[in-house]
Amino acid sequence: MNTLATRSVMGHKPGLFLLFFTEMWERFSYYGMRALLVLFLVSEHAAGGWAWTRDQALSLYGIYTGLVYFSPILGGLAADAILGSRRAVILGAFLMTCGHASMALESTAAFYTGLTLLILGNGFFKPNISSMVGQLYASEEDRKDSAYTIFYMGINAGAFLGILLCGYLGEKISWSYGFGLAGIFMCLGMIMFWLGQSILGEKVGNIENNKILSSTSAGDTEDASVVRDRLIVIAVLSFFTIFFWMAFEQAGGSMTIFAKDYTGRVLQGSHATMFTWANTALTIGPLIIVTYVLLRLVAVTYTQIAFSNISIIFSFVLIWACALWMLQKEWKMRAYEVSFASLKVDADGTTAMRTIQSDLSLTAGDEILLVDIESKQGDGKLRIIAPEQAESYTTEFKATVVEEKSNQIEVPASWFGILNSFFILTCAPFLGRIWASRFNPTAPVKFGIGLVLLGLGFGILVMGSAEIGEGQRTAAVSMWFLILAYLLHTLGELCVSPVGLSYVSKLAPAKMAGVMFGVWFLCTAIANYLAGATGSYIDAISERYGLTTFFLIYTCIPIAAGLVMIAMNRMLIRKMHGIS
Repeated sequence: MNTLATRSVMGHKPGLFLLFFTEMWERFSYYGMRALLVLFLVSEHAAGGWAWTRDQALSLYGIYTGLVYFSPILGGLAADAILGSRRAVILGAFLMTCGHASMALESTAAFYTGLTLLILGNGFFKPNISSMVGQLYASEEDRKDSAYTIFYMGINAGAFLGILLCGYLGEKISWSYGFGLAGIFMCLGMIMFWLGQSILGEKVGNIENNKILSSTSAGDTEDASVVRDRLIVIAVLSFFTIFFWMAFEQAGGSMTIFAKDYTGRVLQGSHATMFTWANTALTIGPLIIVTYVLLRLVAVTYTQIAFSNISIIFSFVLIWACALWMLQKEWKMRAYEVSFASLKVDADGTTAMRTIQSDLSLTAGDEILLVDIESKQGDGKLRIIAPEQAESYTTEFKATVVEEKSNQIEVPASWFGILNSFFILTCAPFLGRIWASRFNPTAPVKFGIGLVLLGLGFGILVMGSAEIGEGQRTAAVSMWFLILAYLLHTLGELCVSPVGLSYVSKLAPAKMAGVMFGVWFLCTAIANYLAGATGSYIDAISERYGLTTFFLIYTCIPIAAGLVMIAMNRMLIRKMHGIS
């Protein structure tokens, strides 16, 4: 009998992929906005930013991301007691859609209103969609690890595309466009889930069926001491994630600053050509993979959830259009040497020469209008503006095109953020095969390995910043240091995050699943706050001791925590009471 219940998508239930794509678009919106937040705050007023200092921006970043991961404990409680996971996910998605729309309005009040709505919406959304993956496989414990690995790839496909496209729009075109694009896809994800939730079945995510689901949970029929021991394991694993995420989340803070101000992002000649082709492959490759998954889902469910499928197909048409537009714009990008009267007070009418990036077709002798969006008297980042835009600026100046420079590009600072998600999509299958082999380590050992790998990634940045002097505000360190650091961080994440989600689902009694996922995300909240709070000391530490010392802190703490975690392996295995 070829019913929806018996058909599968890539060996798994169709409902898993509804959750996969819903989470993908939510992560698109979250990481797309996060990629822009610090850059927007530290950018000068001429660039549409708020011209905050680095420590101010990183402090707000820490408070925001901390609250984003604190709110799930409240959302988990509300879902377990009142709403059910499905209603909580829909409510959360709606609030986040409104939050992104508010941030796109370009006013102080709308910005903070948007952040508040995003925090509240994430609280309802995040723990409950993760919980539903476990509920979907409530009677198939042996398939949960595999299901969560696939779900985690959806998370990172969304993060990859969000950072790539929202980051590009925000940096190159307008902050509002970047924030707004994040909201569009959050809205489409909400519509898709609302219209397609029937394929989850009657039990998954419904408050009315909590008792039925709870009665099938092994954790609810075990001795109270066994349940207590398993909850202790969840608590220990959650606690050690604080050390992991506190360092890992520097990706949106101090590592973004390192990419913006200390990394050589101008490429010439063959290096520029190689990057352009690599960026094209990095963009198209993951899109092809997730589009293939979409087509498999549609082939199985096109009669059952037709309107949901129409919604998600439209979202993919839109994402392909955005990606191809970005690539077309990048392939047209050219470098031009321009001259202008020096803006420095003591320059005595001398001529300044600078190189700018533009996709406009310019020739030698063309006169253009420029603004220095970093307010550095012509030494900062220069942007071409149209004559009709001049009245919006007070610092515009005339320049003359001298010549087109052959094959030179500048890599956006936000681009490095996509590496984490790209490496997850490429490395997850490899690690999955290791976990399925006889070399599969226990969960505590995986956590320990993940923490050590994270610390080693920061060790790479310690080496990369070795030549940067105390208090030095800019440098041009090789991009390879950041790339290798992101690779090691990603391998560490794959040892911690999907493993943790799976074990919370396995170890927690069904009636407490939402709350325990909330506890997991509460520890992530603490870590995110600490990430911003500690990252805000980047200037104070680098001015007194050097940037090397700053990154050395994030090298030592995770490695030490990882070794402690490995030492606790036997004790934690005993407290799992047979859960593996």
